[in-house]
Amino acid sequence: MTGTIMNRLEKGQFVLIAEIGVNYYDIAKQRGISDMDAAKLMIKEAADAGIHAVKFQTYKAGTLAAKDSPYYWDITEEPTRSQYELFTKFDSFGYNEYKGLCEYSDELGIEFLSTAFDIESADYLDALMNVYKISSSDLSNIPFIEYQAKKNKPILLSVGASNEDEIDRAVDAIRRNNDKKITLLHCVLEYPTPLEDANLNKIATLKSRYPDLYIGYSDHTKPTKECDIIKCAYNLGAQLVEKHFTLDKTLKGNDHYHAMDPDDARAILASIERMDMIRGDGSLKCLDTEGAARANARRSVVSACDISKGTVITKEMLTAKRPGTGISPADIDKVIGCRAATDIKDDTIIQESMLSHE
Repeated sequence: MTGTIMNRLEKGQFVLIAEIGVNYYDIAKQRGISDMDAAKLMIKEAADAGIHAVKFQTYKAGTLAAKDSPYYWDITEEPTRSQYELFTKFDSFGYNEYKGLCEYSDELGIEFLSTAFDIESADYLDALMNVYKISSSDLSNIPFIEYQAKKNKPILLSVGASNEDEIDRAVDAIRRNNDKKITLLHCVLEYPTPLEDANLNKIATLKSRYPDLYIGYSDHTKPTKECDIIKCAYNLGAQLVEKHFTLDKTLKGNDHYHAMDPDDARAILASIERMDMIRGDGSLKCLDTEGAARANARRSVVSACDISKGTVITKEMLTAKRPGTGISPADIDKVIGCRAATDIKDDTIIQESMLSHE
């Protein structure tokens, strides 16, 4: 199985995950193709866009939601008013289908994973994934977190709609049962998330609060041309970004209306590449490109008067002027007290060859 996510995280590289979820059902209906062909088409489009991993959602409506569970999404985009009714539309896939999608992803060199929402899917997905993704909705489902943690694979944990003590409890539950890396994903459970509610500074808080964990962002804002949300999240410390993925953002229903499409994904990746270029490596050293400026804009020790050969040089005989091609003013004490080895005219850049240390 392609292990892109953890390999890139370990190298400090950015990771973009396309959350296909169950959007392929709508794509299949729109294009008159099978659900499986639609899912594969979305994987291919994600791979062609340069996305690093694709993620699905694996559940059965009957194990996920009570029949009278109310909606919590924008019903102008998704008019279904019952969670159970909505999930029933999108729960036909099982092990064989996900195995086929995993194999197809491997062929394309893009990592496959799916969020498990019940014990059965957590078990059969184990053979198909390198990492587990736990939804914000299960953050307080400690028994289920522990069950997945015991698979002893790295875990991506979304922390939407949670308080600090709840995050701590979930992280502790994982650590008690698993010694692999944890990635916490800031997330706002508001679909779509208005920009004023994005609260991206929470990423910096998570990074400070959990310095030994990777930090990411599960984004539910509508894509912007400038990719400003993702760029800001990245610059605040989100090394991994998960975002819903569609081939048609105009489709009504489920997660199309706040998803990225392939062009958005390409723009995001190009923006991150530009951010990396701008940010540099952060090392505290003079850049090669600064060499000419360093030499010419810095100062050197310069004679402030005519100095005759044999004269003991005093501080009053010296000043500091550009360029910095002579002795640095930081080393002026090494000049003071020396004898002039030759006649030195006023306004001359002092060189070592002009000095006698005898």
